[in-house]
Amino acid sequence: MILKTLSMGKQPIYYVQKSYRNEDGKPSTKYVERLGTLEDLEKRFGGEDPIGEAKKYVAELTAQEKENRKKIILECNPAVLIDKNAQRCYNGGYLFLQKVYHELGLDKICRKIEKRHRNKYDLDEILQMLLFTRILYPGSKLSSLEDAKRFIEQPKVDIHQVYRALSILAEESDDIQADVYRRSLKLGKRRDKVIYYDCTNYYFESEEENGLRQYGHSKENRPNPIVQMGLFTDMDGIPLAFCVNPGNTAETTTLKPLEEKLKERFGLSKVVVCTDGGLSSYDNRKHDSVGERSFITVQSLKKLEEHLQDWATQTTGWKLVDFSTKNGPTLSKEEYDLTQLNSDEYADRLFCRERWIKTKLSKTGEELEQRLIVTFSFKYRDYLQHIRGKQIARAEQSIKNGTAGKLGKSQNDPKRFIKCEKCTVDGEVAQYSSYSLNQEMIDQESRFDGFYGICTDLWDDAPEIIKVNGGRWIIEDCFRLTKTEFEARPVFLQRDDRITAHFLTCFLALIIYKYLAKKVNRAGEKFSPDQIIGTLQDMNFLKVTGEGYIPTYTRTDLTNHLHGSAGFRTDTHIVTKKTMKSIIA
Repeated sequence: MILKTLSMGKQPIYYVQKSYRNEDGKPSTKYVERLGTLEDLEKRFGGEDPIGEAKKYVAELTAQEKENRKKIILECNPAVLIDKNAQRCYNGGYLFLQKVYHELGLDKICRKIEKRHRNKYDLDEILQMLLFTRILYPGSKLSSLEDAKRFIEQPKVDIHQVYRALSILAEESDDIQADVYRRSLKLGKRRDKVIYYDCTNYYFESEEENGLRQYGHSKENRPNPIVQMGLFTDMDGIPLAFCVNPGNTAETTTLKPLEEKLKERFGLSKVVVCTDGGLSSYDNRKHDSVGERSFITVQSLKKLEEHLQDWATQTTGWKLVDFSTKNGPTLSKEEYDLTQLNSDEYADRLFCRERWIKTKLSKTGEELEQRLIVTFSFKYRDYLQHIRGKQIARAEQSIKNGTAGKLGKSQNDPKRFIKCEKCTVDGEVAQYSSYSLNQEMIDQESRFDGFYGICTDLWDDAPEIIKVNGGRWIIEDCFRLTKTEFEARPVFLQRDDRITAHFLTCFLALIIYKYLAKKVNRAGEKFSPDQIIGTLQDMNFLKVTGEGYIPTYTRTDLTNHLHGSAGFRTDTHIVTKKTMKSIIA
């Protein structure tokens, strides 16, 4: 490398120039770094001899480049045994997670917390260990401490310190969430004008109720105590905030407190809250229809008044939604009659109609004016009919086998289509029960096939509302990640504070993973969580004492994207000790 001077304007500009050979083998040059004008050199290297100091700097860059290019010769003796109990293989995939961890400023957050609590252990080290093992090797806190020994940086804490750290993390949970949000804004603008909210629950192996562990409606139908988690995400699926409640808490009561936390701690007051129908009671809708807040929620058509059901299922007056336009989805001016359309030709098209309705609140009797948007899809109709056909067949089989038993009440239970008669024609009590298909129930459900309802207080175009509501799958994807990839269930902890800390670590791990996936998929790629996490797990290195680390993993497009997003490389023939130290630093 040399110091190159270019005359541009009144003052010369100094550059670091490097010579190399291009793909054709011909010599060429490129500029590695712009040092600036003579005035810039004086500010950077001092005013006595700025040119001489700049040349020394270029010489150092040249020496460093030669050091990185130096060939390393390894001597191996097949007659010599390797050292007993000496660890030789290390995982380096966590380094890419660690990069995001520091970008989010979690190390600084830990130092700030340590000043308040004056603990005698490294909270930053413990939090890193908990987050990286939750993503790569999920398990108990004890197993996480053991699994962290696979990393190049070895843990130096004891298990009792890990449990003490959990109590501190639980106490600081709200502040950590708000601080991470503020620091995340430095990584790019958050799409948080619309936020999605949903609840799920996680089960315990224990059968005793205590504190947060309570019996409630399990989404997996398990006979175990559960704890409930509510989660807010932005439109990119990156978590914003969460709450943990006892398993017997009504989901509709969890929305308002978490919204208030967003307003007070995050400064998020002007938002559109998007939920499913089970979470948005009329009271919650009223709460989100005042001030700068608005709501979008799924509306069950079966729960509407009779005249609104008739309007929603009419076959005339439908408009076609076009999602292919460059300026966003639009509605056709022409109106359609669903009975006059070829279902095969319009199978992938969506139809829409809307109106404003007034609904009385359940407690206060106040009226809430909201906009009802109803969509229809032939494909959705055929799907519901297909599912119901299978359920009816199972119900008929239950009747034939004499296993109808207790009638089902769940919306997905085939036994809901079975009716039981226990009296004679004369009205006398019968000795035996008679089971048959409930055709009235079947007809009632089939009436709504293909129809889907949305309620909102927004004045935006209906296609835009439909598009935003269609993004609710991203929060379901977050829950799927925590339950399957991060194995957040079953929960083995007993104390409430440690249970809260467990979900805090799952929440932070989810944020780190989402930001890493966003970086990796920025070039239009679609790498799945299995691919990304599996690749990080497989990024192992063989340690060569005194020299460095030899990668033992396969270099792929995904590893190229990981290195490109992180700004360092570990896929060379050998990563020297000096290079690895600089990566970790």
